[in-house]
Amino acid sequence: MCYIVYFMTLKSEDFINNPYNTRQDSFSEHVIRGKILSADEKVLAETVTASDGTEYRSYPYGNMYAHVVGFSTNGKAGIESTMNFNLLRSHAFIGERIVQELKGEKNEGDNVITTLDSKLQESAYQALGNNNGAVIVMEPATGKILAMVSKPDYDPNDIVDNWDSIISSENSMLLNRGTQGLYPPGSTFKMITTLEYMRENPDYELYQYDCSGSYTASGATIHCYNSKAHGEENLTDSFANSCNSSYANIGLSLDMDQMNSLCKELLFNQNLPVNFESSASTFSADSSSSDSMVMETSIGQGETLVTPIHMLMITCAVANDGVLMKPYVVDRTENNNGVMVKEYAPTEVKELCTAKEASVLKEYMKAVVEEGTGSVLSGAGYEAYGKTGSAEYGSVKGNSHAWFVGFAHQDGKEDIAVVVLGEGAGSGSYMAVPAAKKVFDAYYQ
Repeated sequence: MCYIVYFMTLKSEDFINNPYNTRQDSFSEHVIRGKILSADEKVLAETVTASDGTEYRSYPYGNMYAHVVGFSTNGKAGIESTMNFNLLRSHAFIGERIVQELKGEKNEGDNVITTLDSKLQESAYQALGNNNGAVIVMEPATGKILAMVSKPDYDPNDIVDNWDSIISSENSMLLNRGTQGLYPPGSTFKMITTLEYMRENPDYELYQYDCSGSYTASGATIHCYNSKAHGEENLTDSFANSCNSSYANIGLSLDMDQMNSLCKELLFNQNLPVNFESSASTFSADSSSSDSMVMETSIGQGETLVTPIHMLMITCAVANDGVLMKPYVVDRTENNNGVMVKEYAPTEVKELCTAKEASVLKEYMKAVVEEGTGSVLSGAGYEAYGKTGSAEYGSVKGNSHAWFVGFAHQDGKEDIAVVVLGEGAGSGSYMAVPAAKKVFDAYYQ
């Protein structure tokens, strides 16, 4: 009897609030689905009642919020799915609800206020341009997601009319590439290789390497970008120049079983601690791997695959002195009169690295901007830190995804971190860094 009381009073909502529970949809018979709003109170989704009494869901910004807000017909996706139960509940004042029920009319459901910033969402959407891929913006100190864009996209207003063409398209338009897309990380993975090298070598500051543009071991050769010879480099230079030859050399010096353990600590091969759909990044190299595989893995190639949100989470932990905060996209729910129903607070996940390790990685990421592949971000009125990547894929030599992960600081404002992934867009320096700059500029300037 005690358990039944406990279940009905404390746990029942957890079971009802499940995307697989079809009971939720029956609530729509008595409740008008609530609105989804941005952090600055722009309406992102709302239910409109036509003159004939029929209801339909309206998305004022069309494609711009397609993947993060989602849709609520022909199934559900995005926030429309994860917050379905909340949108179909009404915490209107009790008197108002009684009157509505006596009149045989529906009550208004609760509104969901997100963490999304409409200005940053628009800048991220424009920054990605005609490229397929993703841009995500997050606050390292809190885990708040300020923008999330994925392309190719769709217009949720037309989801019913265009459903057949959308699901039959080869472009996988329904896939949120920011949280579900899996890609070779390219040189962004060098943050992780560097962290492992630092842990295995207390004298890492003494590292020296003479780059001739390529590195050969056991019959396998790794080339630097365009086979550029970087000359004498220390670890900072190797990181700032994204020197593949140096990192192939570093990789062969590492204990790959320890590297595998580090990647497990960094949430590879497991579900990410998020409340939205995401894919698990994969890492498989160990002590049994060939020299060729070790060298490729060390520069972010090989069999390693990551999601953009995962690389952003690692970057945010570095920005936040090693501590990872749980990413979240819903700030609170309110009733139709703006009265708070529930608030979602920042949550610490775990320490991914020590504060000292994070401080060193920050200096290396700063060197990328000041003297390396991310120089487009230098002198912009804020301090930028980052890592670029050009991740080769497929059988055609030269095809590569463009990557950038980084964060920026300016006194008087919260730090923000950005990940940019451009499918087949070539060099990270050419496409991803300028895209990230547009987002940073929109926020800081």
